[in-house]
Amino acid sequence: MRKLSLLAICLLFIFIAKAQDKAPGYPLITHDAYFSIWSFGDGLNKSVTKHWTGKEQSLLGVIKVDGQFYRFMGEESKTFKTILAAADEIKYQASYTFDQPQKDWENKTFSDAAWKKGDAPFGDDRADKTKWNTDNLYFRRTFEITDLSTAKKYLKLNHDDNVIVYLNDKVIYKKNGWVSDYVYLPIEDGILQKGKNVLAIHCKNTAGGRHLDAGIVEEDAQKVNIGPATQTNVSIEATTTKYSFNCGNVALEVSFTSPLLLNDIKLTARPISYINYSVKSTDGKPHKVDVFFGASSNIAVNTPTQAVSAWKSTKNNLSILKTGTVEQPVLKKRGDDVRIDWGYLYVAIPAKFNATQFIASQNESLKGFMGAKYPSQNQVLNAKNLNLASVIPFGTVSSTAVEKYIMLGYDDLKSVEYFGEKLSPVWRQSGSQQFEDQLADANAQYPSLKAKCAAFDVKLYADAEKAGGKQYAEMCKLAYRQAIAAHKIVYAPNGDILFLSKENFSNGSINTVDVTYPSAPQFLVYNPELLKGMLNGIFYYSESGKWKKPFAAHDLGTYPLANGQTYGEDMPVEEAGNMIILTAAITKAEENAKYAEKHWEVLSTWANYLLREGFDPANQLCTDDFAGHLARNANLSVKAIVALGGYAQMAQLLGKTDVATKYRTAALQMAQNWIKLADAGDHYALTFNDKNTWSQKYNLVWDKLLQLDLFPKEVYKKEIDFYLTKQKDFGLPLDSRRTYTKSDWIMWTATLADNGADFQKFISPIYRYATETESKVPLSDWHETTNGKMTGFQARSVVGGYFIKVLADKWNIK
Repeated sequence: MRKLSLLAICLLFIFIAKAQDKAPGYPLITHDAYFSIWSFGDGLNKSVTKHWTGKEQSLLGVIKVDGQFYRFMGEESKTFKTILAAADEIKYQASYTFDQPQKDWENKTFSDAAWKKGDAPFGDDRADKTKWNTDNLYFRRTFEITDLSTAKKYLKLNHDDNVIVYLNDKVIYKKNGWVSDYVYLPIEDGILQKGKNVLAIHCKNTAGGRHLDAGIVEEDAQKVNIGPATQTNVSIEATTTKYSFNCGNVALEVSFTSPLLLNDIKLTARPISYINYSVKSTDGKPHKVDVFFGASSNIAVNTPTQAVSAWKSTKNNLSILKTGTVEQPVLKKRGDDVRIDWGYLYVAIPAKFNATQFIASQNESLKGFMGAKYPSQNQVLNAKNLNLASVIPFGTVSSTAVEKYIMLGYDDLKSVEYFGEKLSPVWRQSGSQQFEDQLADANAQYPSLKAKCAAFDVKLYADAEKAGGKQYAEMCKLAYRQAIAAHKIVYAPNGDILFLSKENFSNGSINTVDVTYPSAPQFLVYNPELLKGMLNGIFYYSESGKWKKPFAAHDLGTYPLANGQTYGEDMPVEEAGNMIILTAAITKAEENAKYAEKHWEVLSTWANYLLREGFDPANQLCTDDFAGHLARNANLSVKAIVALGGYAQMAQLLGKTDVATKYRTAALQMAQNWIKLADAGDHYALTFNDKNTWSQKYNLVWDKLLQLDLFPKEVYKKEIDFYLTKQKDFGLPLDSRRTYTKSDWIMWTATLADNGADFQKFISPIYRYATETESKVPLSDWHETTNGKMTGFQARSVVGGYFIKVLADKWNIK
C-alpha cells in the first residue's frame, strides 16, 4: 500500500480540523415549544439568537482576553428610540377612511379634517381598537419633530395585507402580502423633517385577516459594538451543540447541552440546560480571561413591549438571576406564532465560580463589563428589555483547559390546560419543591449528566450509522432534540402521562394525531411510554364521551389549551388509521398487548369505521392536508388496510381469535383489491381513478415493520424502482402534483428498500437539502426538491420520523 506523504497527512488533518457540521438552524436550548432557543445563522456570533418562531431571544457571549474583547455568541440586539410611537407602546389616534379618497390624499398639504378619527391598531381581530372590515383602509398620521438627530431612522410597521407607505409625499415602502409582527424598515436620510411630518398608508385586504399599525423609530446611537471572535468549528450531537473559537491567543469552546435522555422522563421534563465554557492558552503563555453571558428578558415575553421584572438572589450555593412579566397571564394565550409570557426564566451559576451577576439593559450590561463597573441593585421592577448579565472570571489560563458552566432554566408555573384543568410541570408534582431546588439538583448532577449525554450521543450516532449510513446518522442527530422540544410532558389528572405536541409553524394545534404519527419512530426507539403519552389524550377524548364520532379526533385544541378539537375539519381515515397503527407499534415494542387491551373498545370502533370507509376513501384530507382534499387516495387506503392488519395482530395476541381472523381476512382481501385498483404498470397510482399519477406510499412501511405480510414484497420493489426515476436534486417529490416534498416521508419510503444502496439514494438528496439549503431556520420537514428551499413548516416534531430506519434495525426488520 502506498504511504501518504507528510504534506498529504498535514492536509488531511487540516481538513478534519476545519470540518464543521452544517445545518439550517443550530439547537442551543431545547426543552419545549416555549423554551426553545436557536442560532439561525452559520456562525454563533453572526446573528441574534432566536426562538424557533424567529423572534429574537438574545443570548449574548463576550470573552475578555488580556483586556481585549471578542463577541462569540449572538449579536448585540438593535435598540431603538421612539420618534412616533406605535400602538404597542402607547395609545394614539389616526385619521382614516374606508372609502376611496380624493386625489393626492397622501400629500402633506391634503386636509383630512373630514376623515374619521380612530384608535390604533386597525383591523378585524378582537385586539384591534378600530374595526376594519372592508377591502381598503386609508390612514394618515400628522406629527411634529422638534429635534432631528443624525441616527438611522426606521419605519416600524405591522400590516395585513398589501401596503404602500408614504412619508412626506414620498413612497418609502411597498409590499404585496402581510407580516405577522412588526418589521423595521430603513428610511432614507432627508425624508423625515424638523417640524410637520405626515405618514400616510394605504392597506388593502386580499384574503383572511386585516391589520395595520405604524410608527417611526431611530437607532440608539449609544449602542456598544464588540468585534466577533473567529469561529473555527461547530459540531451537533444528539444532546449537545459545541462551538470552537479563536479569541486572540486563547481557544474557547462553548457547549450547549439539553440532557434529553428519553429513558429518564423526569430528567427530560426538567427544563434546565447547561452552557459550558472551556478556555485555554494557544501560545504557551498565560492569559487573563473573563467571560460575559447575557440572557434577554424577551425569553419570558410574547412581545418585547411587555413589562418585566427581574431579581438577583443566592440559594443552594448558586448565584441566581430571574425574570418574568409583570402581568403573568398564565395560559391566557394560544396559537402558533406565540411565545410564553408567564413563568420565569432563571440563570444560575455555581457560587464556587465567583461570578458577578447584575440586571441592566443589554447595552448597559456590555458597558459595565467593558469598564468593570456593575450595577448593584438586587431587583428591577416594571421595566422592558432587561438583560440578565453574568461575568465569570477564569483567572489566568495556561495550555491546560479551564471549564466553567451556567444553567439556564424556565419555570412555567402551569404547563398546559387539559379539559379545563391547568396542569403543573412534572417536577412540581410533589408540591414541595421550588425551582431553585431543581437548579440545585441539576448542578449536583452535571458531571454525571455530561458523561451520560456524551455516551448517548456516541451510541445514537453509531446505531443510526449502522442502520442507514453516515449521512443518515447526521440527519438523525440533527432531528433528535428538535423532535422532543416540540412537546410538553405533563401528567393527566388520572395519572396518565401526556406527551403533548405543538404543531409548530402550521396552525399551532396541540396533540395533533397526524403529527404524532410521523414523529413516533424516535419515541418507539427510545421510550414507548412517551408514545403512549402522545396517544393517551386522544383515547381519553373518545372514551370520556367528549368526542362522539366513530373515528379519532384530529387534535385536542390549540396549544397550550387541550380542551377539545379546534381544527376546522376532520380527517376520518387518517386519524383512525394512525391511532390503530401506533397502538400496534407499541404492542410490538413492548411485546405485549396490555396497552391495546386497555383501549380495546374504542380501537374496535375505529377499526369498524375503517372496515366500512377505509378501502376507497371519500374526498377528504390526509396528513398532507397542505396538498388539499383528495378522493380515492391510494396511500390513505394503504393506511386503512395496514391499520386493520395491525388490529387483527393485536386481537390475536389478546386471544380474540375470531376477531383476528375476521379482520386479517378482510385486510388481506383489501390488499389484493388495492393492488389491482392502484396498478399503473410500472408503479401504483396516487388515486384509484387516475393511472397517470403517482405518490409515495410511505404508509406501507408499517406493513413491513409490523411484519403483517399483507402486501407482497414485489409491491414495495415496484414502488422503490419507480421512485428512483423521479428523484430531484434535493429529494423525491411527495407525489405527481407538485415538486415539493416531506423529508420525514422520504425516510419512511426509503425504509421500504430491500438493500442499503437504494436506501442511500433516497437519503443523499435530503442530506444535501439539510446541509445546503438557503432557508436558515430550525429544520423544515417540507421543502422544494428543485432548489432546496423551505416551502413551509419549521422546528416541527415530525422529524422524529427520521428514526424509522433505526427502529427497523432495532426490530431486526430487513
